[in-house]
Amino acid sequence: MATEKLVDHYYYDEAAYDYHDGGYIPLVEPAVSQQPLRIPELLTPDKETTDDVYYTIVAQEGETQLLPGAKTKTWGYNTSLLGKTVVFKKGQTAHIHLVNKLPELTTFHWHGLAIPGPLEDGGCHAPVYPGQSRDISFKVDQPAALTWLHAHPCPSTAEQVWHGLAAAAIVQDDQEAQLPLPRNYGVDDLPIILQDRRFHENNQWDYRADYDPDGVAGPTPMINGTINPYFNVTTQRVRLRLLNGANRREFRLHFSDDLSFTQVAGDLSLLPHPVKMNRVLITCAERMEIIVDFGNYKPGDVVTLYSDNVPLVRFRVQSFTPDNRELPTTLFTTPDPAVTPGLPVHKVTLDGMDEEVAMNGKKFKMDRIDYQMRLGQVQLWDITNTDDAPGMIHPYHMHGTAFTVISRDGQTPHPNELGLKDTVAINPGEHVVIKVWYHVPGVFMYHCHIIEHEDGGMMAQIKVVDPANLDKKYQLMDHMTLMMAFAEERGVTMDDLWLGGMESYKKMGMEM
Repeated sequence: MATEKLVDHYYYDEAAYDYHDGGYIPLVEPAVSQQPLRIPELLTPDKETTDDVYYTIVAQEGETQLLPGAKTKTWGYNTSLLGKTVVFKKGQTAHIHLVNKLPELTTFHWHGLAIPGPLEDGGCHAPVYPGQSRDISFKVDQPAALTWLHAHPCPSTAEQVWHGLAAAAIVQDDQEAQLPLPRNYGVDDLPIILQDRRFHENNQWDYRADYDPDGVAGPTPMINGTINPYFNVTTQRVRLRLLNGANRREFRLHFSDDLSFTQVAGDLSLLPHPVKMNRVLITCAERMEIIVDFGNYKPGDVVTLYSDNVPLVRFRVQSFTPDNRELPTTLFTTPDPAVTPGLPVHKVTLDGMDEEVAMNGKKFKMDRIDYQMRLGQVQLWDITNTDDAPGMIHPYHMHGTAFTVISRDGQTPHPNELGLKDTVAINPGEHVVIKVWYHVPGVFMYHCHIIEHEDGGMMAQIKVVDPANLDKKYQLMDHMTLMMAFAEERGVTMDDLWLGGMESYKKMGMEM
């Protein structure tokens, strides 16, 4: 049972909501017939034992029937669009064979997994070229959570995610399995991947035509790769695993009738306590798990999930068996390691908009290390959004670890961000203090997750050093190596190569 009073607001500064931006594209209800919500299939392991699981993941081209008429050319993992859902169990070692069947290089980034970097993590230093493959292995050692897989090649992350390269990845553990939560996948436990697109001639997407350095958006909501979806509710309680997989859009979610729901998990863990809400804002890359109780509805009723005033999913209530189980008041104990004595607060600034985005006043360089920590150290980081009001909300993300939110402008964090997180939304002018520690070594990126902002340079790199292996070296690629590969794969000269993230550097008169 939720311990907090009903939260009936969105927390963040309304003046900074994305709809105040001059380039904002409002969502519009699709003028097409409703269709069943696509539920991504579970990816079948190649082999699985108690201690190990083996997967093959293929990045591939395809065509998807999204609107009446011509199919849309799309990319996906093991399917034509988005991807099959991967399941990891805490304690297992995952062995993954990554295959690239796309016409250009890509990377496979495990957003939210605490695994070594840069190769296993799959950031920009781990390209897999067309027709080639890469094998990675890592130990899954983190609490139950919804993580995700997406492409992360610099500076074309945004374009490849826009093509469709994003998939859910669920981490399971014994603690979560003991709680009275819905977990019948596809029946009462649903991934809800929130995105948006603009359709051009013959139902095709055109990233370059839609390009905006503050984030590409489209007027058509797309949920799990479905336009105008409905879902038949056959159980009283339904668990929605929400993922904002959009390049730029914030989703301000609420249900018809102001139906309340209970948030039970955030990015990387269950929440310490359930939080009862009837409104929630989810920024780019954040995840939230909510329980919706349809007990007061009867067969034939329809409950609609909205963003602002635009329908996203219609839940068509069928008959169901009553389920009056209550959630415990405590779900999870959030780790709270002591800060390492003597470590100063590390300060990070998220700077600017459009082509002028930067982090700590500098644009990202792939072959530069911006900060270094030792494995096991615990440090406070102060993350400041330096935009003047109204500015933009910047969702700040860190690879390879989970952090806890300590304060917002010196005040207590929101109750639904008290678990483990990897992405936190920061208002213009606000500074958020987080507690950071790593238990895997490597080189990792941290950045704004408006994807065009990271491509445009609002990103930096940390090297996490294992004291037992101080001399370990990492081969860091540079931007030019990847851009030359993109030019060759696209059959153009470097002068004619266009990648969205390049524009930010060019207009600032900088080399990548």
